[in-house]
Amino acid sequence: MTQLKKDQLSVLVIGGGGREHALVWKIAQSPRVAKLYAAPGNVGIADIAQTLPISAENIDEILAFVEERDIDLVVVGPEAPLAAGLSDLLIKAGRAVFGPTQAAAAIESSKQVAKDLMQKYGIPTAKYAVFENMEQAIAYIKEVGAPVVVKADGLAAGKGVVVAMNQEEAVVAVRQMMEEDAFGKAGSKIVIEEYLEGEEVSILAFCDGEHIVPMVSAQDHKRAYDNDQGPNTGGMGAYSPAPVYTPQLAQLAEETILKPTVAALKAEGRLYQGVLYIGLMITATGPKVLEYNARFGDPETQPVLMRLKTDLIDIIEATINQTLDRSEIEWEENPAVCVVIAAGGYPGSYAKGNPISGIMKAESLGAKVFHAGTTQKDGEIVSNGGRVLGVTAMADTLEHAVSKVYRSVEQISFKECFYRHDIGYRAIQKK
Repeated sequence: MTQLKKDQLSVLVIGGGGREHALVWKIAQSPRVAKLYAAPGNVGIADIAQTLPISAENIDEILAFVEERDIDLVVVGPEAPLAAGLSDLLIKAGRAVFGPTQAAAAIESSKQVAKDLMQKYGIPTAKYAVFENMEQAIAYIKEVGAPVVVKADGLAAGKGVVVAMNQEEAVVAVRQMMEEDAFGKAGSKIVIEEYLEGEEVSILAFCDGEHIVPMVSAQDHKRAYDNDQGPNTGGMGAYSPAPVYTPQLAQLAEETILKPTVAALKAEGRLYQGVLYIGLMITATGPKVLEYNARFGDPETQPVLMRLKTDLIDIIEATINQTLDRSEIEWEENPAVCVVIAAGGYPGSYAKGNPISGIMKAESLGAKVFHAGTTQKDGEIVSNGGRVLGVTAMADTLEHAVSKVYRSVEQISFKECFYRHDIGYRAIQKK
């Protein structure tokens, strides 16, 4: 693997969402970084890095830029370029890259690959069945009953999961995916899973192919509206740490899930170097895997990286060099909270191009505003996506972090924007 220089590094971050803004923001804090690029980046990223008119999925153009500018390190944010083999391309060219190979990233790009791996190696997860035939899938639902979880096998931008509480909902979900192509090719094959009861936790972990080092825990809020109502989204907010994830649970998950996952991937010839995201359900019988992602989660990255004290470049270097077991990674004790401000209609259709006001005022109150779906038009910042901004704040207690973040959120407005008002409240009620 290509070694990194000690300092004066040129770094390219791939992607243009809230997760990538948080990554660029944290990487820019490293004294080792001399030049920072992002492809394609966004309006917020442009304040701290040079943005490039290159799509995150145009892996050939990315490689050409890396070779032309002799880039020292490429950090891959989103899943699509990983699934397309960007890391393989860069490794073949002798370039340092932080992000798993195509074979390793299949743990996210195919739900079946992930489920089969867990079944083979005894990693706790929900019972499941895989279908490429719609009638067979519907017959199975009628046989097992509801509730069940219906998942598109491929990548669906965090939206290819339907938790169906009755058979009718489950059948509709199957038809949408397999007959109406709601998620395109991603839904031509589906996984139907047993419904798990419990509380969800997101565990992001650095993984060097041999060792796995978990970051601080987080909890995402997937439903669009307060009190976990409405459709599933890519995530409406997150906080870190998640009190439900006790030290005892963390140790159990490490021994039964995290370490066995890395060992299983290695045994299957899918050497995994990068960030492994493990979505857990804390059930009455212990933690079980809901899903794997082959990269930083969004919006969990925002509060988690806000709490990271260690230089991220040093951790990336240890991941590439397979020396994570010798790394000391330090975290802020203080909790952090991220609230996503979305465009009206999200996760369905929504308007773009609405001028946004109040970002600077929000940041003057102590929050950091990460851009997710924004662009610039006639010198103004306007909405350009479903999840538009991720407002993130840290404080000495979770209650203080929540009140600090919402004071900042209230300063921001654009036409038909909305956000959840209860991010973090489950943890506060628990206390």
